[in-house]
Amino acid sequence: MSVLLTLSRLIDRVNERIGKIAGYAILLAILVSAGNAVIRKVAPRLSSNAWLEMQWYLFGAAFLLCAGLVLRQNEHIRIDILYAALSRRAQHWIDLLGHLLFLAPFCLLMLYHLGPYALKSFRSGEMSTNAGGLIIWPAKSLLLIGFTLLTLQCLSEIIKKIAVMRGVIEDPTPFVSSHDSAKAEAEALIEEIKQ
Repeated sequence: MSVLLTLSRLIDRVNERIGKIAGYAILLAILVSAGNAVIRKVAPRLSSNAWLEMQWYLFGAAFLLCAGLVLRQNEHIRIDILYAALSRRAQHWIDLLGHLLFLAPFCLLMLYHLGPYALKSFRSGEMSTNAGGLIIWPAKSLLLIGFTLLTLQCLSEIIKKIAVMRGVIEDPTPFVSSHDSAKAEAEALIEEIKQ
């Protein structure tokens, strides 16, 4: 189990680093968007569809490359109406079975299809059909990279869930309901205002 936990920590670190770096793609997308808007008004002849497509690529990069980090931090969307009422052990079982039966097969299916999809685009040098557009293969490669990172993080989460359920490690993401989270945030804001 210690070898698997070491692998899990390595995957966590990789997704943390890549996710934090990829978060800057949002800032770049905003700057490109603002620059493109200014150029379209000030010097329309300098404007290009490439700027618009660059915004899409940057947003896609942030979304895809941060997916593993979101799963690692347990910040993914979930409906916890029933989940919150269950014991923590039952929650662990739900998470483990959800990862094994739904997330992992979906990620593996996506990798199976995205590998040839991205490779074909790369080999053909696929270009955008828009006038002045960008090459397409980097965007398709981002799909493959993003799902690879998500698949690895799914593996890491499965390892950690099993370790937590066996009592080998403490729960790295203890469950806090939305209500409790909002209450804690409100209390922190009140304390900050008082100071």
